[in-house]
Amino acid sequence: MKYSIRDAQASDMAQVHKLIKELAVFEKEADAVEVTVDDLIRDGFGSNKLFHCYLAEVDDEVVGMALLYPRYSTWKGPIIHLEDLIVTASMRGSGLGAALLTKVVEYGQQLGVKRISWEVLDWNDPAIAFYESKGANVLRDWNVVHLDEKGIQKFLNKI
Repeated sequence: MKYSIRDAQASDMAQVHKLIKELAVFEKEADAVEVTVDDLIRDGFGSNKLFHCYLAEVDDEVVGMALLYPRYSTWKGPIIHLEDLIVTASMRGSGLGAALLTKVVEYGQQLGVKRISWEVLDWNDPAIAFYESKGANVLRDWNVVHLDEKGIQKFLNKI
């Protein structure tokens, strides 16, 4: 199989949005996607670029993506967060996930980051095995904490 990995362009955001929705279905959160194509264009390609995105293509069709953004660790310094690494269902197991992850790691090394971090659902055994096979440490003793929009408002109303 011949594939290519490239930087995403604003014109690719409809395909990126489609992959995001596919991932949400896979993760049993089909109705959780609030971001729009316009949001992705503004946030990834506007004057205040919030993320970087790589795409995997086969026969000029977008079949995978990796979306990441900068963070800062008080313990380590500059890091990047891999928000999503998505390979469409028909292409899983083809090596595209490894190719996308390699691109992210190369990018992180070029930036001189001290760590690349991401989350994986505890029931996604194939992804966990994949990440561990690549040398990643899956920290099972940490809980991810989110404060969503409703939680933010509730928090602020209690002050």
